[in-house]
Amino acid sequence: MKLYGLIGRPLKHSFSAAYFNNKFATEGIDESRYQNFELESIEQLPKLLQQQPELVGLNVTIPYKKEVLSYLHQKDAAVQEIGACNCIRIMDGQLFGFNTDYIGFSHSLQQHLQPQHTHALVLGTGGSSVAVQYALRQLGIAYKLVSRQKGFETFSYEELDDAVIKKHLLIINTTPLGMFPAVDAAPALPYHSLTRQHLLFDLVYNPEKTLFLQKGEERGAAICNGHQMLVLQAEAAWKVWNKG
Repeated sequence: MKLYGLIGRPLKHSFSAAYFNNKFATEGIDESRYQNFELESIEQLPKLLQQQPELVGLNVTIPYKKEVLSYLHQKDAAVQEIGACNCIRIMDGQLFGFNTDYIGFSHSLQQHLQPQHTHALVLGTGGSSVAVQYALRQLGIAYKLVSRQKGFETFSYEELDDAVIKKHLLIINTTPLGMFPAVDAAPALPYHSLTRQHLLFDLVYNPEKTLFLQKGEERGAAICNGHQMLVLQAEAAWKVWNKG
């Protein structure tokens, strides 16, 4: 039996277990199962590995994508540059770290990009933001960060005027604002400045259409949520776990 799992906290609404167990059932992948492992602290990881010797692959979610780095025996180039790991392959007691978040985001985003989407605003500066930034650099898209406080090379939300919005036709929300159950929240943008040339991408996928996306759609902007990104990063993780 090959065991795969997800570590993080909390995991009550996690995507991965349902996705992979459905994949195993529908694709006839025998002798495989996927399980959530909610850890109170990352220090519990060695004990988990000892208790579950069948583990061959792990996904990592908040709040451990950075904390897990010190437990890895090897890190791929993306993990080293991003500074976060969401996918671990376990072989011969060694932990090999990968980042499939940026792959899922990049492949999902590319399906919606138009020639005018050359400058982006990235809302938020957390772990998910760093993976998005890495993907944008790979795609050659210039970007500026937006945070609650102004910083070096970072806009504050108060600085987002009509000129800034009209220059940056791709806007990516990496914050949890608008996520269920707080569905009435949205990043503080001048939404009246959005146009049909804009693309709004929200990493949140529950609800399917956040208030951020609703406000963009009302102005004629193209919109995309984070569901496809999750599917694509999961499939990328599956390839990592099963490559020769």
